[in-house]
Amino acid sequence: MARYQNICYLSRHGGMSRKISYKAQTRRGSYLYPVFYSTTAGNDYMHESIVPSDHFQRSLPRLPIPKLEQTLDRYLKSQAVLMTESEWNTTKKLANDFAGSEGIALHNQLIQRDSQNKHTSYISEPWSDMYLKDRRPVCLNHNPFITFTDDPNPKYMDQLIRATNMVVSSLRFMKTFRANLLEPDVYHLNPKESDTMKFRKFVRMLPKSISFYGAYWYKAFPLDMSQYPNLFNSTRIPRHGKDVLSLDEKAKHMLVLRNGHMYLFDAIDKDGNIVAPDVIMAHLKYIMDDPRLPNPNALGVLTTLNRDKWATIRTQLCNAGMFNEGYMKLVDSALFVLALDDHSPDTPNAVSRNFLHGDGTNRWFDKSFTLILTKDGKTAVNFEHSWGDGVAVLRYFNEVWKETTTKPFVHPDTVPANVHSERIVQKLEFAMDPKLKEYIQEAKNDYAKTCASLDVAHLEYKTFTKTFLKDHKLSPDAMLQLVIQLAYFKQCGKTAASYESCSTAAFRKGRTETIRPATNATKTACEMIEDRSGQYSVEKLREQLEWCSKYHSQLTKEAAMGNGWDRHLFVMKYYAEKEGVELPGLYQDPAYARINHIILSTSTLTSPAVVIGGFGAVTLNGYGIGYAVENERIGFNVTNYPPATNVHEFVQCLKESLDDIYHILQGKLPRK
Repeated sequence: MARYQNICYLSRHGGMSRKISYKAQTRRGSYLYPVFYSTTAGNDYMHESIVPSDHFQRSLPRLPIPKLEQTLDRYLKSQAVLMTESEWNTTKKLANDFAGSEGIALHNQLIQRDSQNKHTSYISEPWSDMYLKDRRPVCLNHNPFITFTDDPNPKYMDQLIRATNMVVSSLRFMKTFRANLLEPDVYHLNPKESDTMKFRKFVRMLPKSISFYGAYWYKAFPLDMSQYPNLFNSTRIPRHGKDVLSLDEKAKHMLVLRNGHMYLFDAIDKDGNIVAPDVIMAHLKYIMDDPRLPNPNALGVLTTLNRDKWATIRTQLCNAGMFNEGYMKLVDSALFVLALDDHSPDTPNAVSRNFLHGDGTNRWFDKSFTLILTKDGKTAVNFEHSWGDGVAVLRYFNEVWKETTTKPFVHPDTVPANVHSERIVQKLEFAMDPKLKEYIQEAKNDYAKTCASLDVAHLEYKTFTKTFLKDHKLSPDAMLQLVIQLAYFKQCGKTAASYESCSTAAFRKGRTETIRPATNATKTACEMIEDRSGQYSVEKLREQLEWCSKYHSQLTKEAAMGNGWDRHLFVMKYYAEKEGVELPGLYQDPAYARINHIILSTSTLTSPAVVIGGFGAVTLNGYGIGYAVENERIGFNVTNYPPATNVHEFVQCLKESLDDIYHILQGKLPRK
């Protein structure tokens, strides 16, 4: 998922209203969605941007390959926090050896390869392969979830009403983008100058080959939108060794799941128009009224399997009945998945579990995204990660939430259309032999055990918020990252390998770069705050917080501009392995494996449309930490796999760490 500050923090911002944009501020600028566009009553578009969606794509700058010596310097700085002096000296020698021989060759080969593929970025193929070659199940290991804020009008939280509005707005978003009418993603460093009609009229007159530079002149930074086409009609298909992504933009139907049963109906008509909202409502009501008991052989649970095993079973499934292969193609090509659940989780942890994993029977984790609605109308998106990094998902998320809560298409008094849904809605009935049914039961049992091994904890904190930190001229994200480091230090007495993802969407076909939040600055801060000798004054502690903020902000800016160390080293290793070259000592160093065994995997998501988000811990002895710092609250949603770690104890340490930061900024020493 994309994480963000300054340019790279695009996923934090967004939303729109009909005539004025929903604006989210950062320290230096804002990331804005449509302000100037025309609206036409009754059409299928959310808006009609005067600047085409793809206007900047061709002229976006290419993702730079960092200088080798800078990459190794950054790598050693990240390693120093996790090592003894003796270990660091060993790693430093290996880095120096790498810089003097094998590393130069790999770096130069990468530069040459990149120069021959100017249509893309150097990270695109290796990063995609990293996901598609991973044989682990996609759920819990890769798929994250984001939960929509409830509709402010409780009457619109009815499952049928909200599902209909969500579907209609989702289709309108799709059509707006495909018609090239969706406002381009632009980060405005100086919104008073660039978020204007004058700016839009100026850049739209420029040829696409130079349009980026015209925006840059206004201190506005267009962002890559190459992932957007994969939002709809897209799926990941299991194959032995490496999965494939499939996209079929001609398909007009959507897939609905309820009680493990599969239903299809066309949401786009033969002329390419969105089916009338009351007709979609009628079809969904027909599905909700289906009296069949939960499907004992729900196919969705097979998408929770190891990818090679799922590939084998999928082939058997397609061969088990004369219609099965055709049915599977319909599932693969559907616009998206709508999952209608018949239960209502009533706690944050229960909500997280339902949207992150559920029991697998009413999900299809391979699709680009699944829109999930519980019985009480709570709604979330669970998305597959190989096709994109959350940039497109969050833009879709914000636009859909804004439209469904400000100008919905069906209402509490809307009557579903009088149509023969029983003739239109197709129920997919796959033929299954006893062996396939056995596979499904095994998958169900194994998945239940896996989900039971996961623990979840939630924290909502209101003693101070984003505004308080900004008033103290501190980066909110930097402080939250320090809180995470301090919590782990309180719990375990040490610093651990940590990860924060940063979007590189400022570049053509950019994906992500890693911010390494565990630094000498945070380690020193943790040691000072936890010191019991009383040798550190409040002023000294405050100075250290400021240093943490400055240093983290520097790392963030470097990552956003493609100047981290992770992706550069990763890609050189990828091509060395692909070509059968013996890996240099740097990659065989146990320290390289340790720093990439992520204990604290973090992701931040802040938007009025988002109430909670999360993902599975990426290692068995680590934590998956979703967090948000907003004007009204600070929130954490944390996962882990006991007994190696204790998430409830960790969350208590998070609260104590937040209190410590608050006391320091109030001019008081932390409570011991």
